[in-house]
Amino acid sequence: MGSLFRTKSVESSVRETEVSGHRLRKDLTALDLVVFGVGVIVGTGIFVLTGRVAREYAGPAVAVSFACAGVVCALAALCYAEFASTVPVAGSAYTFSYATMGEFVAWIIGWDLILEMALGSAVVAVGWSGYFASLLAGIGLELPPSLAGEGARFNIPAVAVVLAATAVLTVGVKISSRINALMVMVKLAVIALVIIAGLFFVKAANYTPFIPPAQSTETVEGVRAPLIQVLFGVTPVAFGWFGVFGAVAIVFFAYIGFDVVATTAEEARRPQRDLPIGILGSLVACTLLYVAVSLVVVGMQHYSELSEAAPLADAFKAVGHPVFAGIISVGAIFGLTTVVLILLLGQSRVFFAMSRDGLLPRGLARVHPKYGTPARATMLMGTIVAVLAGLIPLSALAELVNIGTLFAFVLVSVGVVVLRRTRPDLHRAFRTPFVPVIPILAVLGSLFVMVNLPVETWIRFFVWMLIGVVIYLVYGRRHSKLAMSEKSSRSVI
Repeated sequence: MGSLFRTKSVESSVRETEVSGHRLRKDLTALDLVVFGVGVIVGTGIFVLTGRVAREYAGPAVAVSFACAGVVCALAALCYAEFASTVPVAGSAYTFSYATMGEFVAWIIGWDLILEMALGSAVVAVGWSGYFASLLAGIGLELPPSLAGEGARFNIPAVAVVLAATAVLTVGVKISSRINALMVMVKLAVIALVIIAGLFFVKAANYTPFIPPAQSTETVEGVRAPLIQVLFGVTPVAFGWFGVFGAVAIVFFAYIGFDVVATTAEEARRPQRDLPIGILGSLVACTLLYVAVSLVVVGMQHYSELSEAAPLADAFKAVGHPVFAGIISVGAIFGLTTVVLILLLGQSRVFFAMSRDGLLPRGLARVHPKYGTPARATMLMGTIVAVLAGLIPLSALAELVNIGTLFAFVLVSVGVVVLRRTRPDLHRAFRTPFVPVIPILAVLGSLFVMVNLPVETWIRFFVWMLIGVVIYLVYGRRHSKLAMSEKSSRSVI
């Protein structure tokens, strides 16, 4: 039993980053990390989820839901920033957990992060496909519904964007950062256009009622009901304050990007300084953008009429400006491409870190001799994500990604307190303020959002975790570097 909770020292993790064949290139600056963060955060939340959440859960108060989700993320981000600056090693929450709570917990969170980022990439790729099909339709090129968009039998555009992002990531992280920076500039310009131009079409009547009265709808019936409403025997409802909080659990998907910044720790030139800037800077900027855009969109068009597939573009069509809609579709394509790119980046780094530790096959941790990237892990996971994007609809995945992210937040927040007690000697370039108050609030906030997720999401999450436990007991526990080291020590004795 003790072997399940063996920890890997911080010093050992840092030393392994310099081992030949497993060393990643340190090419990223603080600006690169902020741009990565903005690139991955500003995407699906603005371009895809806003319409669905306003229409089905929160009404005009979707802006409040975005703000609440941002607060929860900010609390967790403070904990991530301390960990990332103290343990500048690829793997994010997986590596942090290995140093504080042991191998089994690290495996669970690593398995969870693989789920989070793989499904997140697939979800965004499906959203990208919808905007791409909409853009082509605007110039008279209709794609068959069976080949593109949410209801496609096999989503060819979604597969194509994932494979393209995988190829870019394979040939170098600096190239990826430059392409990402260019697309982020286009995306932010389009969002600025939405906010400024949209203000001229806002109608005050669309904000009334700001929080629509609670009502029972098909979207929250049965296993679709939020867990908190089931636990307390509340009749499942959408809208009202329960709807606003339920919406927090959905729009939370829009914020999953900032923890991806932590997975690039080994590739940052000055990780102790640059990682906190990248994590916190991108989160603050994106929260302000989300709130501003959501307020403008629900002011332009009544929440009950918002499009679920392309709410921003269709809102401008509704007010008689299809040209703006076309520009927004282009911006969304650029924007969602950056999200796919960076989620695949983060996922491959977690997979790389777990393989380097022996919890997954070590051959997948080899770094490409020319490009300095974990090419094998990147290509394997990119292929898997491409298949998922081609076959699975967006609506079936977003909530599952959220619960995985929130679970990671809980463990990282707890880990900060644990590492403060067990290793007070470590240099911390950034220190989470008001410990343990901030970590406790981060845990409580994350758990509150988690219990507002549907029951079916919890069921799927537990099934995925159970599969992970089986794989660890059958393979990871015996093949981890720590296990092999212990076995070698016993044989010497």
